[in-house]
Amino acid sequence: MMSSASEEHLVSDLLGKLTLMQKAGQMTMAERMHVTTDDVKRHALGAVLSGGGSHPADNTPSGWVEMNDEFWQAAVGDDDSLGIPILFGIDAVHAHNNVRGATILPHNLGLGAAGSAELVAQTAAITAREILASGLDWNFAPTLAVVQNCQWGRSYESFGSDPQLLVRLGEAYVRALQGEGVMGCTKHWVGDGATLHSMDQGESPLGWEELERTHVAPYCPSLNAGVMSVMVSLSSWNGEKCHGHQFLVSTLLKERLAFDGMVVSGLGWHRLFGQELRFGGESSRQRGNRHVSGIDMFMVPQRWREFIDSLLRQVEQGNVKIGRIDDAVSRILKCKLRLGLFERPRPKSRRLSGDARFGCAAHRAVAREAVRQSLVLLKHEDQVLPLKPSQRILVAGRNAHNLGHQCGGWTLSWHGERDNENIEGTSIWDAISEVAPNAVLSEDRSGKEANAKHRDVAVVVIGERPYAEGFGDIRSGENLLVETGSLVNGLLNPLQPYGRTLQLSKLHPEDLACIRRVADAEIPVVALLVSGRPLIVNQEMQAAQVFVAAWLPGSEGGGVADVLFGKEDFSGRLPLPWPLRVTDQDSNSSDETCFPTGFGLQIGHIKRRCCSTLRGAGEAWPRPYVGIKRGNPIFPITRYDVNSVRVRPYI
Repeated sequence: MMSSASEEHLVSDLLGKLTLMQKAGQMTMAERMHVTTDDVKRHALGAVLSGGGSHPADNTPSGWVEMNDEFWQAAVGDDDSLGIPILFGIDAVHAHNNVRGATILPHNLGLGAAGSAELVAQTAAITAREILASGLDWNFAPTLAVVQNCQWGRSYESFGSDPQLLVRLGEAYVRALQGEGVMGCTKHWVGDGATLHSMDQGESPLGWEELERTHVAPYCPSLNAGVMSVMVSLSSWNGEKCHGHQFLVSTLLKERLAFDGMVVSGLGWHRLFGQELRFGGESSRQRGNRHVSGIDMFMVPQRWREFIDSLLRQVEQGNVKIGRIDDAVSRILKCKLRLGLFERPRPKSRRLSGDARFGCAAHRAVAREAVRQSLVLLKHEDQVLPLKPSQRILVAGRNAHNLGHQCGGWTLSWHGERDNENIEGTSIWDAISEVAPNAVLSEDRSGKEANAKHRDVAVVVIGERPYAEGFGDIRSGENLLVETGSLVNGLLNPLQPYGRTLQLSKLHPEDLACIRRVADAEIPVVALLVSGRPLIVNQEMQAAQVFVAAWLPGSEGGGVADVLFGKEDFSGRLPLPWPLRVTDQDSNSSDETCFPTGFGLQIGHIKRRCCSTLRGAGEAWPRPYVGIKRGNPIFPITRYDVNSVRVRPYI
């Protein structure tokens, strides 16, 4: 392990060899579709990213290795190159979800329902190993947003509404991911889970004490665990955009919390201030200076050349100090050193690149266990469960045989898939049919075949279609945009919302119709809700004997069947309140909830098995890269005491 003094000396030596243009290049991250290997070499770019759904033509691990190898060689491969390795960042938010054949884990809200730091560590480890099999080295995860209102379209990216839960799971994820040799990135700093009217990239009108206690607290253990990068939120706090917030980024994160890693911008940061990338004019100079006041690495997918030119111009005009540039580049270089990039061979020559265990049975076993532990039983009547393999089961509902819906957003494409074509996995129907030979799938999923003479029980799988970010917002009216916009010193980026209500019977009336069609035929109904958040499902729940929150379980539907058929009992607990009705659009207050945080039923007579292990029989992964700072892998992790790292309030 490199000593601190050696690290500082090497960083100083490297920094002294860079021109101002090369320093600006190191601070720039371009999207892979808008940059060439010649660009990487000519402009000394510090990083390349792959946005949601952006992938090489050969979307396999070997195709990703080939692509990153070319970028790597452009950065360090010959005598004319700068010699500083390039980073490749990706949103592997529920395993390596951009690559075909990858294991697809439950989204974070499901892992929050499982509530196990050990399980989260295992999921982070398999995510890291599949990333390394693709020749990459940086994951924009974990999300540490504390969701306060499930109308927010990114609710499923959060572990839940309890900051103490995020403390445990976030730290476990960071230690495991970076312990395997992949750089982590906690996001989005800070308060993005508490925006007014649950609007993505909106305004978080919080007092300092609430911001610190609820939204800052989950980051501190991950910072102490050595997370190497933090991504700033595109939302605002009390009217000021986080990206230009001197106190939140420079004073709080870097100084008072002593974060010495790399601060990364969000995608589309330059649109927030209404000036695009041009910093001309007096007021714009102040804004331009504020843009770089605390950010070290800038995501500029397409217009990265313009960003570099503008940054250089601001330095030459004295609006951005060279000391700020040197600090940013020093942090970037430190992260590359700590990750061991300078010692790693080119991606093609790395021992895990192209590894055959990508998407292997051992990884899928962990994902299946995660599904088992995430399921929350909300209602159980008439001893319908556990199901029996000999029963004549009707399987119906829009989401019964749809891996795209089962996996949700951020799966192969930004908004996810709508069918089974591109995802390798087991749908809920596939899993049930493997166990119960007498099960049948409703031809058009409507349940029209319901007949008590021929069917003993029905499993009806309902819920949402895939979405990502603001496209998942629930917004009752456009007047909310005007109200929020009037509070923000900058621009909003409103997207078309998912709908205007959390009430499932209005969002997808066909779901209730299917349940009632089966129930009217006097067949007991087991309703499974596949969704990225709690929904108002009073009517659906009333019509069914059993109701299960399955969240977005991912590619391994077998985990659902394991619990339904009694191989394991239900153990999941709600990671956030479940609404009965919404009268206050900015909270799920206790008197307006059907079930509180922590609720979850059990059948009661089924024994739990131990959590699956990462390695199958005879499997042994190589030791991780020694260049990375490793944490203590022992769990459970001690609870974090927010009072131990309190900082002075923002004035």
